[in-house]
Amino acid sequence: MKPKKNPKADLSRRSVLFFQIGMIVMLFITWRAIEWKTYDKEAIDTGMVDMDAFEEEDVPITELNTPPPPPPPPPPPAPEIIEIVEDEEEVEETVIESTETNQEEIVEVEEVEVVEEEEEIGDVPFAVIEDVPVFPGCENEKNNQARKDCMSEKINDFVNRRFDTGLGSDLGLSGINRIYVQFRIEKNGNITVLGARAPHPRLQQEAERVVNMLPKMQPGKQRGQPVGVLYSLPITFRVQD
Repeated sequence: MKPKKNPKADLSRRSVLFFQIGMIVMLFITWRAIEWKTYDKEAIDTGMVDMDAFEEEDVPITELNTPPPPPPPPPPPAPEIIEIVEDEEEVEETVIESTETNQEEIVEVEEVEVVEEEEEIGDVPFAVIEDVPVFPGCENEKNNQARKDCMSEKINDFVNRRFDTGLGSDLGLSGINRIYVQFRIEKNGNITVLGARAPHPRLQQEAERVVNMLPKMQPGKQRGQPVGVLYSLPITFRVQD
């Protein structure tokens, strides 16, 4: 027995597709219905401009106070009239005598005496002095090195006898203490203390006091001229604990 309908014309197979299309159409109609708006005709602005709303505005007229033009400059002064005067005065001409000597004239030139200025020599260290200063009692030494050794020995003995070594224990010092004194033997043989370094100011004062007591010496010489001689004296003593 043959079926009455064509199997290709069976719409039940596409029912799901038709259902989805119907749902989409209904959703679209619902969305447009929600978004639909209406307006009052009176509230609609037609864009017409009411010219009567504008009142005529009185614009104030600004008056510009223009300053008067500056006065014209004064006319230039009239040029001076130059009178031409005849030169009747005689002008004496100045005769310039030549300073060049005639070959026949003999000019006598006086002899010019050249005075040689002695170059001043500054202070010289004791180690490099040519003629060492002479300490009293070292006059009989034969050469410069012997006078140096004699002077160093005499100065050390002089300071050791007069320096108050008990000052170290009074100041609470201990062990070996060193003091350095620098002095200058002037051109006239006097002594000038230049400075001292010590572990305590009292020791520094004592060292300067003793060095100032050194006797006057024969000044040292450099190239035959008396000069100042620099001498550095180390003083070392031990404080018994």
